[in-house]
Amino acid sequence: MQRAYELMVIIDGDLEDTAARGWIKSISDSIAAAGGSLHGKPDWWGRRQYAYPIEKKEYGYYVVFELLAAGGALDELERSFRIADDIVRHKLIRLPEAEAARRGITGAAA
Repeated sequence: MQRAYELMVIIDGDLEDTAARGWIKSISDSIAAAGGSLHGKPDWWGRRQYAYPIEKKEYGYYVVFELLAAGGALDELERSFRIADDIVRHKLIRLPEAEAARRGITGAAA
């Protein structure tokens, strides 16, 4: 069963803009390889200042993905985020069915 997710990734702010944007394609390809599919385009927020320093750094690139994937299909992707030096933080949340329908990711709103 396909479930709706929202994935936010913060990429190291010390990278060049083109290198940080390269992560979008890499993440999108990893989602597709896991059997998932993106809903719309990734939401690129660009380089933003953190609310507090993370690993002695002040800035990071933010990007948000909305996607559909089977439960547990993204475990390997999350593991790769934990070991990647360029990924500062990530958060994957499963959207409630009503919210996914409201956003148009799944079928009609209940």
